[in-house]
Amino acid sequence: MELYNKLPNLVLGFHGCKKSVYDDVIIKNIPLKKSTNKYDWLGNGIYFWENSYERAKDWAVSRYGDEASVIGAVIDLGNCLNLTDYSSNEILKTAYDYLVLVSEKAQVELPINKKGRETEDILLRNLDCAVIQAAHELKTKSGKGFDSVRGVFTEGKPMYEGAAIQEKTHIQICIVNPNCIKGYFKPLEADSSFPIP
Repeated sequence: MELYNKLPNLVLGFHGCKKSVYDDVIIKNIPLKKSTNKYDWLGNGIYFWENSYERAKDWAVSRYGDEASVIGAVIDLGNCLNLTDYSSNEILKTAYDYLVLVSEKAQVELPINKKGRETEDILLRNLDCAVIQAAHELKTKSGKGFDSVRGVFTEGKPMYEGAAIQEKTHIQICIVNPNCIKGYFKPLEADSSFPIP
């Protein structure tokens, strides 16, 4: 349903990175580059945690240690393939069927999703990436392509005993059209203390 693909508001995105990338973007005004890894779960594009500075910071510190930094961005999702919306199911099913046909014709195996090292989470999303890229290809053939992709990523240990809520679950966005990024900013450090009675 094209009618509801455009989300009507701006969102804040947070991109975990090295300090050198932060300096390039915030100080030198060099835009972020698209990720083109075969395992990127939302396809090729520029990745952000939606409204989650803390998750971006946690990821950056785990990856870059003392060299970690976070870039903030104001984003208009534009024509969004919103995986939190039920209507995206049909788009993904069609893209998967198309990918199967293309793979059979080329006589290549479909990619598969894999667990990450030292985790039960499926972090290497080769199949999901290929399906999203197929959705982009089909959408572009039928007119204007998607500007962004948005989805919920369930990750981490259960929050508490018996929980179905996982500690690192987040909403991630992948910006395909860099014109959706209206500006970058230096995030403010918030007081993260939470009083417990």
